[in-house]
Amino acid sequence: MPLLIFVTILWAFSFSLIGVYLAGTVDSYFSVFTRVLLAAVVFLPLLRFRGCRPRTALTLMAIGAVQLGLMYLFYYQSFLLLSVPEVLLFTIFTPVYIALLYDLLAQRFSPWNLFVAALAVLGAAVIRWGQPEGDYWRGFLVVQGANLCFALGQVAYKQFMQREPTLPARQVFGWFYLGAALVATAAWLWLGKPQYPQTSLQWGILLWLGVVASGVGYFLWNKGATRVSPGTLAAMNNALIPAGLLVNLLIWNRDADLARLALGGAVIVAAVLINEWRLRRDRQEQSYG
Repeated sequence: MPLLIFVTILWAFSFSLIGVYLAGTVDSYFSVFTRVLLAAVVFLPLLRFRGCRPRTALTLMAIGAVQLGLMYLFYYQSFLLLSVPEVLLFTIFTPVYIALLYDLLAQRFSPWNLFVAALAVLGAAVIRWGQPEGDYWRGFLVVQGANLCFALGQVAYKQFMQREPTLPARQVFGWFYLGAALVATAAWLWLGKPQYPQTSLQWGILLWLGVVASGVGYFLWNKGATRVSPGTLAAMNNALIPAGLLVNLLIWNRDADLARLALGGAVIVAAVLINEWRLRRDRQEQSYG
C-alpha cells in the first residue's frame, strides 16, 4: 500500500502537466515515444539478459506493450478531446474493468459489475448534460480504451509475478518498457507529425514524465500491485482521481464548472463505493459461511 500511495502522489501532477503544457502543442505520438523511451533508458542498465527465459521476456514485453504503450496512445489522445478534470473523472472506470477481468479469468460473470458501470456512465452524462458534443463522447470512449489497457496490464502483471515469486523484478522490468517502446515507436513513425517541443519547459516536462513518472512510477506501482489484494488495487486506482483533480482545480483550472463537475463526479464515485460495499459484504458473508 505505501508504494501505491507514493505513486498516486507522484502521478497527481501528470494529468495537468500533459493537458496544460503538451496537449495540442506537442505531437501526442512524439510525447508517448519520448516518455516511454526515457523510461526504458532508466531500466536498461539493470536488465538481465542472461538467465532470463525467452517466455518471461516476451510476457513482460506484451504486458508493457498493452499497459503502457497502448494505454499512452489512448491517454494522450484524450487530452485533445476533453478537459483535464474530465479525463481524470473518466479514469474511475478502471476498477470496474479490473473486476470484470478477474471475473473473466475466473470463468464467471457478474451482472452487478455491469450495473455499476452503467451507473458510472450516468455520472459521466451529468457532467455535460445538455451539451454532449461529438468530441466529448469520442474522448469518453478514448479514455475507456486507456482504462482497459491499464487494467489489463495490472491484472496480467500481478498474476504473472505471483506465478514467478522468485523473479527479480528490478532486473527484468526493462522488458516491460521495451515492449511499450516497440508500440510507441511504431505509432510515432506511422502516425506522428513534426510537432515537437518548442520550449525548455516542455522538454523538461517530457523529461520528468519519462524518467520519474513513467520510469520510476510504473515500476513502483506494479511492484505495489503484487503486494495488495485485487480489491485494494482496484480502490487505489481511484485514489489518483481526487488527487489529480485537486491539483488541477487549485492551480490551473479555477474557472471550471465545479457544481456540474462535483455532481457528475459524485455519481461516478457513488458507483464505485457501492461496488466496494458489495465486495466487502460478500467477503464477510464468505468468512462467516
